[in-house]
Amino acid sequence: MDSAYTLCEADLHCHTTASDGLLTPTELVFLAAELGLKGIGITDHDTIQGWQEAEEAGKKYQIQILRGIEISTEWQGKEVHILGYEVNGSSDHFNERLRDLRRAREQRMLKILARLEAQGIHICVAEVQRFAQGESIGRPHVAHALMERGIVSSIEEGFEYYIGKGASAYVPRYQLTPEEGIELVRAACGVAVLAHPGVRHLEAGIPAWVKAGLQGIEVVHSDHKPEDEKLFRAIAQEYHLLTTGGSDFHGEVRKPGVKLGRWGVSLDVIQQILNLAQHN
Repeated sequence: MDSAYTLCEADLHCHTTASDGLLTPTELVFLAAELGLKGIGITDHDTIQGWQEAEEAGKKYQIQILRGIEISTEWQGKEVHILGYEVNGSSDHFNERLRDLRRAREQRMLKILARLEAQGIHICVAEVQRFAQGESIGRPHVAHALMERGIVSSIEEGFEYYIGKGASAYVPRYQLTPEEGIELVRAACGVAVLAHPGVRHLEAGIPAWVKAGLQGIEVVHSDHKPEDEKLFRAIAQEYHLLTTGGSDFHGEVRKPGVKLGRWGVSLDVIQQILNLAQHN
């Protein structure tokens, strides 16, 4: 392990092959155990598919698993991600809304491939699906296909030149409002947390989202600068919100330099979330 790598106790923002991570839930939990973590949050995009496998692995490797999900919303032209922890995975309404979001992802992917085709880049659906082992498909899978073809040298380059906002094959996606995302989580008895707000400077939206039921802010994150942490910790204190944290781990190819457990929180934050979920 890198000597400069200071490990936290719990990394509450991790992705698996159920969405756009590179490790299966079992592999992720095993890595957490190898590193000496005590808990992780499984927060795949628009799916809870990885929960069961992660929980089984958690029992085997003695890692506490926090069940989560990451939902993309939009506010004033900015992406706003809502983390939902300990939602009721058997809620019919919740699962139907997730199916809607995944269908929107699939339609977006087809439109992106059509735009790439118009530029002379032919990538078929099967190529993209090869990199999407779970039920939630997204732009990182398209970027991976572009990289595999040698069209770009990295995932970041794929976003910059082809599929990121403003790029030649970019397609906007149907998204909920932050209030709708928060309501979806809360209606399923989950704890709604604002993910990495420093990335897009979302502080102005927080008062309205608190009124809508926001319960926490992800203060510690791999993309947050020290000043972001300071700002959002103060805002969380002002509104009496939970402070959470995580690496947003996807795997080295998908997110170079973002190492599991390098960003996170103490284990008692998991208990705080579980306690709050019991009263939702």
